Amino acid sequence: MDKITSPAEFQVSIQSPRLTVAIFKADWCSDCKFIDPFMPEVEQKYTDRLTLVEVDVDAVGDVSQEQNILGIPSFVAYTDGRELVRFVNKLRKSREEIESFLDRALEVYLTIHK
Repeated sequence: MDKITSPAEFQVSIQSPRLTVAIFKADWCSDCKFIDPFMPEVEQKYTDRLTLVEVDVDAVGDVSQEQNILGIPSFVAYTDGRELVRFVNKLRKSREEIESFLDRALEVYLTIHK
């Protein structure tokens, strides 16, 4: 998973016509660490259908504010510079919830890109 280290990098990643899901996280976040062990498998499962990028809210703080990210980890799906759907709350997220969100993001994306 690519790590976004600047606002410019973030803008480039979400401008893609491919479905891109930004995962907003931080090193100090225990709920972010909870998802780390299974995210490589999740990424592998979806690799042919979408791109996952990691956004460190501390390293790229302005982006988090601009995107109205209030809790982490947060998942936001984009295509062509537009937000499609988001999975944002302050609760710990399970692998099943994350995969369910990614499936929903793909459904929305496919209705736009037919």
